[in-house]
Amino acid sequence: MVLQTEKRYYTPEEYLELEEKAEYKNEYRDGEIIPMTGGTTNHNKIALNFCRKFPLTVQGQDSEIYIGDVKLSIPRYRINTYPDVMVIKGKPIYEGTGKTIITNPLLIVEVLSNSTKNYDKTDKFKYYRSIPGFQEYIMIDQYSFAVEQFAKQAEGQWIFKEYEGEEAVLVLDSIDFQIALRDIYERVDFELIEEYSNPI
Repeated sequence: MVLQTEKRYYTPEEYLELEEKAEYKNEYRDGEIIPMTGGTTNHNKIALNFCRKFPLTVQGQDSEIYIGDVKLSIPRYRINTYPDVMVIKGKPIYEGTGKTIITNPLLIVEVLSNSTKNYDKTDKFKYYRSIPGFQEYIMIDQYSFAVEQFAKQAEGQWIFKEYEGEEAVLVLDSIDFQIALRDIYERVDFELIEEYSNPI
């Protein structure tokens, strides 16, 4: 006979307290604490390449870019998560009195892995779309020169574009910036496709 363990639910306050002491990053989903899987070196390089090429000033306005370790709050769905890359136009708006959780990304980038791509493309994108001011979602394949882009045109209306091949150029919609896929994938070794099973 298989014993079923009772699922425990946590308040947002309990999650934040536990997360401060946790060795690994965890996502908070409406009461559940979900361990986040670890990333490969390719995953890390892709996110860093995007950040490294991104200008700090766009059209005379300061832009803040964050990678990996900054938490995002999505109040409608009671979610706290760690996008791979977030871009904020102007200054960050924080949740609560601290400066650890932001609420106002303009653009989010996720580097897709085999273990997370279905979630990133479906439920996670739905959660992100509930954020006021969120305008653009970029999903970068980890195993080939391929990028998917969703740009908001109006409430409930998103335009999809895809880019493939080393010579393709990703043109952002929400910000005056473009980047060649060869620059996104600089020094990425596609032969290194094994994913780590241990969280980081």
